[in-house]
Amino acid sequence: MKYFIQTFGCQANKADSERVAAALENRGMKQAQTIEEAEHIVINTCMIRKSAENRVYGLVNNLRKRNPKPKIVVTGCMIGMAVRDKSGKMIETLRKRMPAADEFLPIEEVGFDFAPLRTDEQHAWIPISNGCNNYCTFCVVPYTRGREVSRPFDEVIAECHHLKLHHYTGVTLIGQNVNSYGSDLLMGSDNIQTHRDLESSFFNRTNKKKLSRELGLSQQPAGLPRPVFVKHLGRFRIPTLFPALLERVARIGFEKVDFISSNPWDFSDELIETIAQNPNITRHIHLPIQSGDNNVLKRMNRWYTREEYMNLVDRIRSRVKNVSLSTDIIVGFCGETDEEFENTVDLVKRVGFSKAYVSRYSDRPLTQAHQKLVDNVPHPIKKKRWQILEDLINKPNLLKSS
Repeated sequence: MKYFIQTFGCQANKADSERVAAALENRGMKQAQTIEEAEHIVINTCMIRKSAENRVYGLVNNLRKRNPKPKIVVTGCMIGMAVRDKSGKMIETLRKRMPAADEFLPIEEVGFDFAPLRTDEQHAWIPISNGCNNYCTFCVVPYTRGREVSRPFDEVIAECHHLKLHHYTGVTLIGQNVNSYGSDLLMGSDNIQTHRDLESSFFNRTNKKKLSRELGLSQQPAGLPRPVFVKHLGRFRIPTLFPALLERVARIGFEKVDFISSNPWDFSDELIETIAQNPNITRHIHLPIQSGDNNVLKRMNRWYTREEYMNLVDRIRSRVKNVSLSTDIIVGFCGETDEEFENTVDLVKRVGFSKAYVSRYSDRPLTQAHQKLVDNVPHPIKKKRWQILEDLINKPNLLKSS
């Protein structure tokens, strides 16, 4: 039987599809060159915007018309959100909109039992965690992928050694927030605070030694390196293993080690030093800002100000020579005024990003923005603001590259 995997969305989805392919080949299937010749089709979905969701519906409905009909398996973020919707309404909606789908497969059911079937023989995507604990008001990731779960430290290192032995020259470590990698390994998944802003948070402490004792981390955990406590807004927020993991991977000897994506409020000084001291770690850092206005950032539940973000940029540039920065920006978020948008334009000019992934705000189900805010910026204004930032950031870089 021949299979074909159609992947929508980010690099994390692409890495998931490589694991799906390995599982299918272990069952004796062979990869088809085109979707038309496949008898078994897996659609790995994205929920980040409504447009991505609609492309999935269109694809499944078109496949329904084929004769003979292939088996259609839908997985990824759409299914992740549906299985976490306790009301059951979303899974019913998906069944009605995709009656041709034979199976809805939660991506968590595809484990790491087999080495991923990689499409690149020199560079590999390495998932180090899945899910997110941050609950930005616009974002569906905590609902599509669940709370953050880290892969075992030694398992990630072993995979990287295996890749080096097979002549891979570069790896990219992937997570929804790589900076917080390992918090659950250190504290236990039941102790991780999934809503950062609860007053009872473990992380509202200013005494590092006392916090370490409270968490049982005063001694180095067995089999794990010593954690870094990320300090934000004057308080130690989380213990993380990411600087140690990144350094261990860099020392394996790859020509290039990259990582995505980083949360600005978890970007520790120790992480900056790790990058600075290892020349094979990327000199291009993706650091999502989302908005350059403090009021919008607050509505987004992003735990930093524009001033703190620019201070972080200055610290990175002072230690990591020749570094370039890219970012994510959402225009037209709920209630965004002209003045608030102009603050984003001002920040963009001050930072000088090499690239920006600019998107128009798309209302997503289950998010706090969907439940408590109003998507009241007209589409023409969103489009105009999107074009302004595209012209300001991305078009000049296209001209330079040409």
